[in-house]
Parts: sequence; C-alpha cells; structure tokens
Amino acid sequence: MTLTGLLACPLLGMLIVLLLPKTAVRLIRLTALAATAAAFAVSMGLLLQFDAASPQMQLMQRAAWIPQLNIFYSVGIDGISLPLVWLTTLLSFLACMGSWVIKDRQKEYFALYLLLEVGMLGTFVALDLFLFYVFWEVVLVPMYFLIGIWGGGRREYSAFKFFVYTLTGSLFMLLAILTLWLKLGTFDVLAITRTGRTLEVPLQQWLFAAFFLGFAVKVPVVPFHTWLPDAHVDAPTPGSVLLAGILLKMGGYGFLRMAYPFFPEAARMAGWVIALLGVISIVYGAFVALAQTDFKKLVAYSSVSHMGFVLLGLASLTKEGVNGALFQMISHGLISGAMFLLVGVLYERTHTRQLEDFGGLGARVPVYAGFLIFFSLASLGLPGLSGFVAEFLALLGAFGPWRWQTIVSTLGIVLAAAYMLKVIRQVLLGPLNAKWQTLAEMTWWERCTLIPLMAGVLGLGVYPLALLSLQDAAVQQFLSQVIR
Repeated sequence: MTLTGLLACPLLGMLIVLLLPKTAVRLIRLTALAATAAAFAVSMGLLLQFDAASPQMQLMQRAAWIPQLNIFYSVGIDGISLPLVWLTTLLSFLACMGSWVIKDRQKEYFALYLLLEVGMLGTFVALDLFLFYVFWEVVLVPMYFLIGIWGGGRREYSAFKFFVYTLTGSLFMLLAILTLWLKLGTFDVLAITRTGRTLEVPLQQWLFAAFFLGFAVKVPVVPFHTWLPDAHVDAPTPGSVLLAGILLKMGGYGFLRMAYPFFPEAARMAGWVIALLGVISIVYGAFVALAQTDFKKLVAYSSVSHMGFVLLGLASLTKEGVNGALFQMISHGLISGAMFLLVGVLYERTHTRQLEDFGGLGARVPVYAGFLIFFSLASLGLPGLSGFVAEFLALLGAFGPWRWQTIVSTLGIVLAAAYMLKVIRQVLLGPLNAKWQTLAEMTWWERCTLIPLMAGVLGLGVYPLALLSLQDAAVQQFLSQVIR
C-alpha cells in the first residue's frame, strides 16, 4: 500500500465518472462508491503497515516536481496524520452511500465529490508546503459547487461566504509560506520544522499569526466561525458530513503539523491567546447551539463548541492535552458525521428541520430513535463513548497550565447535555405529531451508513488505547519540537 495509491483511488474514480455518459446514473454511483471503498481499503492497509512505535514519517515518497524552485511531490504519514487519513476515507465512503439521494446532475456531483476526497487526503499526507497549499485550495472548489448547486435555502450566498472566508485565511498562509521560502530556501515541511526555530522571534510571531489565521478560519475559531452555520445548513447532507467531519480537522491538523513545530517560541508565547479562544469557542458555541430551533444549525454550532476543546488541548502543550486534541478531532468527526446523516434522514422524509415540528417519533421510528439517542449521548460526553475520552484528556492536560480557562470550559459540557437532551425531547418524546403518522423507518441502506460510525464511537470509548497508542509517539515528538 502506498500513499500515491491512496490518492489515485478517488482520482481515477473521478476520471472514470467524467468519461461515463450522464444517463448512466447507476454506473456513476457505483463507480464513485467503488472508488471511495478502495480508498478506505488502502487506508486500512496503511494501518496494518504502520509502525506505531516510531515517531518518524513513514511510507514516504518523494519526486521532483518543479526542481527550479525546489518543489517536490513529497508525501508521508505519522501518528498524527494516519488517523485523519483513516477518518477521511471512512466518512467519504459513508457519505458517498448517503449521496445516492442526489437526484439531479449526478455525473457532475460525484466527479466533484471524488475531487474533494483527493484534496482532503492530499492535505493530510503532503510534506511539501507548495503541495500542501495546492491540496488545501483544491478542497475549496468542489465544496463551493457542492453547496452552491446541490444545497438548499440560500445556497449561493452560503457557498460564496464559505469560499471567501476560507480563501482569505489561505492568502495569509500563502504569504507566510512565501516568506519561509525566501528565508530558508525550501518548501520541505520536515526541513522547516528543523530550521524554522532559528528565525528571529518577531518574524516567528508574524508568521505564526499568518498560519494561525489560515487554520483558525477552517477550524473554525470564534470569531472566524460565521461561515460555518450557513454552509452547514445549506449544504447537501453528504457535504455537511464532510464539512464537519473532515474540513474542520484540516485546521487542527495545520496547527499540529506546521504552525506549532515551525515557530515554537511564537506558539508558546501565544499560548494564553489560543487557550482563551478555545474557551470562548466552547462556551459561545454551546450557548448558541442551545438557542437554535433548526436541527441542522444546532448540530453546526455544537461543532464550534466541540472544536474548542482541540484548541484548549493544543494550548496546554502537555501530553494529555495534545492527545486529547487529536482524539477529539477523530471523535468529533465520527459523531458529527453521524448527526448530520441523521438530520438528513429526517429531512428527506419530512422536508423540515424545525425541532418544534416533530415530537413523539420515538414510538413511530424506534430504530432512528435508537441511533439518535446513541449519538446524542456521545455528543454530550457520556462515559464509555469516544466524546468523553477526548474531552476528559483535553481538560486534564489544560488544567495545569490554564486552570481558570479549564474550569470555565466545563460549562460547555453542561450546555452540551442541555441542547442534546433538548433534541431528544423535542424529536422523540411527547405525543406524536399527526403529520408523521405514516413516517417511514430507516432503510437498511441508511442504517449501514451509521453502524460503522456507531462502532467507532463505542470502540474508542471503551478502548481508547487503540487510537492513543497509534498517535502517542508522534505526540511526544511534537512536544519535543515545540517545548525544547
């Protein structure tokens, strides 16, 4: 198994879809599903090949691309990137299954969908800054069209807002990348990690701020978050799954792979700012989620809150905190992906997302109710499920260096219980709304999109060592790069 082979799976799938006639809808769907399934199979093979005890980059491939500018096609994985690669292939496969509800322009949809997977995977494996930036920007194009063409509501406005916000953040990052090349003469991520600390501290601070803006918009960190609820609400269900499950993690990954290791002194000096922004994101996102009446918007704002724990864990610069931040990225990807799929299942049947329009569905659709209760409890951090482990580790790591911020952050957990129990009460409990007397239960196809996510959330909650042992060596190396 190679990383180039991993990238080739969705890329070849996209090319085949483009060659097929647009009337061959079933063949187009099967091709996209096969391509995403192949990528997931390759990621499982990478897990088997990976040596978790080694903190070094593994399965590296390198070839000259633009040698005049010292630009290379360079890819590799470690314990930080591999779990995110696995999460990307899993959610891409399951969201592709969920994409069978798309009724028009399927050829264009699935071609763009597969291009989106190429960009997401490339972002997590690129070890050349120029290549990383290419993949980072590639993601924007298909997501813009997925929201703008196949979304609902104010889809053109939401797509435009998403594109402008993320592109603006990316431009700050591009300026920092060009400055690094002028100063150090290389785009190589590993080389810059070794030499970036030699830059004078004021320059480190400016460059760290530029990278921070690029990644903070993607996370998203309050106050750079306003594009997220609009994009989520108006995106098609599979787009929302990938947006919350993967695209937000690209920002967190950028902090871990580049911003912190490149500029360790600046990162340490900005620790209190990042911890404060994490607390604000946790509490603000939770309060706004609690106020929502739109089911999808509630889940969107809960993502702002949950991703705040990633920032808090990173700001701690402790082993527990950073492990918690990484664990939260994987856990939130599984849980938020499932929640958006559940919103989509309900919307396909009722064509409404207003919580007050439901009521009593627990007796009418018990299988759906079981899934919704499970993932709601996972989202509020029930012990035994992955969300609890992630938030506990992030808070444990942050309690030493940022005590009052950690104490305030626990309010986010209380509010998460409030808004998720509100969802359960308004959707599932009480008398059945007469409009839904004939509401159909989930199909087996829909259940199959959620069962793997349920297994992942339960498995990581019961046996977190499965993930922690994979990322531990890379986390220790990360801390040695930043703290020394």
